[in-house]
Amino acid sequence: MVCLGNICRSPLAEGILKSKVDTSKIEVRSAGTGGWHVGELPDPRSIEVAQQHGLDITDQRGKQFSTYDFEIYDHIFVMDTSNYRDVVKLATSPSEKEKVQLILDEIYPGEKRDVPDPYHGGDEGFEKVYQMLDAACEKIATRL
Repeated sequence: MVCLGNICRSPLAEGILKSKVDTSKIEVRSAGTGGWHVGELPDPRSIEVAQQHGLDITDQRGKQFSTYDFEIYDHIFVMDTSNYRDVVKLATSPSEKEKVQLILDEIYPGEKRDVPDPYHGGDEGFEKVYQMLDAACEKIATRL
């Protein structure tokens, strides 16, 4: 799960997908394309909306996406087209590029919809993002 800073959208996506899969068989992690928040907790509003839905994401710490992630993970879900471009630029082969997809393509195939970044908005934006990611992660979990 990849977003810009790894404090709002991708930590929520990580927490949501972890709640829907067997984590002893499937590893789920999140990262940001930027390194501003490496080592930090998710945004308090992401933590709060996750808690409102029975999820605890306070064990997560910000991480920056690296080329090594292509070697580790089979699927790389990005939150928006900007993240998609940034991640694909780091790919060194067509097979690595094929691993990258917009997460909302799971529920809106081919529409190239972005998960809006709720960082500068109000608390309601975090709930809206949670609902989008929950629906997408449900599809991913079913497929995996």
